[in-house]
Amino acid sequence: MKPNLTSALCCGALLPAAAMAQERPNIIYIMTDQQSADAMSCAGNADVHTPNMDRLAARGVRFENAYCSLPVSGPSRASMFTGCVPSEIGMTANGTPLPDSLRTQALGDVMSEGGYDCAYGGKWHVHTNSLPSERAFGFERLHGHNDYGLAEACVKFLQRKHDKPFFLVASFDNPHNICEYARKQPLPFATVDEPCIEDCPNLPENFYVAPYDADAVAYEKSLKYRLHPTRSYTPDDWRRYRNAYFRLVEAVDTEIGKIVDEIDRQNLWKNTVIIFTSDHGDGQGAHQWNQKSALYEEVVNVPFIVCLPGGKNAGKVLPQLVNNGTDLMPSVCDWAGVKAPSGRQGASVRPIAEKGDSSVEGQPYVVSETDFSETGGGTMGWMVRSGNYKYVLYSMGLYREQLFDMTSDRGEMRNLAVEKKYGPMLEQYRAMLADWMRKHPVKGKTPYLRYIPKK
Repeated sequence: MKPNLTSALCCGALLPAAAMAQERPNIIYIMTDQQSADAMSCAGNADVHTPNMDRLAARGVRFENAYCSLPVSGPSRASMFTGCVPSEIGMTANGTPLPDSLRTQALGDVMSEGGYDCAYGGKWHVHTNSLPSERAFGFERLHGHNDYGLAEACVKFLQRKHDKPFFLVASFDNPHNICEYARKQPLPFATVDEPCIEDCPNLPENFYVAPYDADAVAYEKSLKYRLHPTRSYTPDDWRRYRNAYFRLVEAVDTEIGKIVDEIDRQNLWKNTVIIFTSDHGDGQGAHQWNQKSALYEEVVNVPFIVCLPGGKNAGKVLPQLVNNGTDLMPSVCDWAGVKAPSGRQGASVRPIAEKGDSSVEGQPYVVSETDFSETGGGTMGWMVRSGNYKYVLYSMGLYREQLFDMTSDRGEMRNLAVEKKYGPMLEQYRAMLADWMRKHPVKGKTPYLRYIPKK
C-alpha cells in the first residue's frame, strides 16, 4: 500500500527522498509576460505560430476562461505566489514589496518546507525584477530577469540528479517587449523585423472603441504618454504593432521549446505536472488599446494549460473558470500533497483537470480587479466572469457599468448594461461582486461596496 503523503507531511513524518520523488510529481511552471489567451495558434489565431505552446496544449488541458487577478505584472505575480487577492494585501501597483506577514509564506517557501527542491529562473517582479538573492522566497535563483540564457539555465537544472521532487519556475519577459516597441526603444530580449504593411496582421474586428465603452479608460489613456504612446496611431501603425506583438510571442515560444525539448529527452511527462500561463495580456489594438490595466478581454483573459502526468486528458479544452493568481497556490499544493497556508481563498484546478470533463462543476464566478495607479487618474475597476456573461464596473465615469455576452460578443462591442431588459441580470452580477468584496475587504480604506450601483 502506498503511504498517504499528505498525512505524513502534516504530521511531520519524514519519508525517504527517493520515495517522495517517486510518489509525488515534479511541477514545472512556465510563465510569459503580457500574453493574451488568444495569442497562440492552438487557440485558433492564424496571425501567430506557436508550435511549442501548441505542444503543451496537445499534451495537456487548455482552460479557455482563465483570468488574471489584476492586469499589471507585480500585483498579478504577487497573487500567484501568495494565493491572495492583490487589494487585500495592498499590492495593486508595481514596485510594492510583499507585506512582512507573507514574506516567509510564499509558494516557494511552502513547497520547499513540503519537501520539494524549488528553483526559479527569470522575471520575479514581486517587487524586484529578479529574485533579490541567490536563495529567496524558498527558491534557488537560477537566472535573473533576462530571457537570454533563461531556458538554458532551466535545462541545466532539469539535467541535475534529483533525489526529491522539484518545483521549477521558468518566468519569461516576452512578449512584454511590446512596451518598448510602442515607445520606439530598443527591445531588451528580442528583435523584430518591420515587414511591408501588406504582410502585417489586419486589424481586429473590435478595433474601434465601442459605443457605451467606459470613458474612464479613455481618460486614463490620455494621462501618461509613456504608457500609451499610441494615441495618434494610424490603422497602419496598429497593424505594425500587432505584427511586433505576435513576433514577440513567437520569440518566447522558441525559448519555451528548449525546455519542452528537455522534458522530451528525459521523458519527464510521465511524472510531471506542467502549467503554462501569463501574468496578464495586452490590448493588441482591440478598442485601440495597448498595454494592460483595462479590463478588456484581451488584457485579462490569459493562457492556462495544465499537462498532467502520463498525458492524461491530453488535448482537452475546458470552459471552467480559473483565476491564475489565487488558484495557483492551492493547485500546486494539491498536486504536491502540501498543506497551503490558512487564509487563502483560491480553488485548486486539479479536480477539473484530472476529470477532464466540461460538466464538472467549477467556481461559480471569478473576479479580476484593476487600479490605474501607473497613469495616475485614480480609476479602479472590477470584472466578474460567470456563466456566459462578463460584468465590468469602474469606479467613476460615464458608462462605468458594462455587461457583455461572452458567447456572441467576446469582442465586447455591445454593452448590454444600457438595455432595460438586462436589469435583472445586472442585479445578479452586482450581487456577485458585492459577495466577493465582502470576502476580500481592503484594510484601511472605505469599503469598495460603495461603488456598486444601487437598484
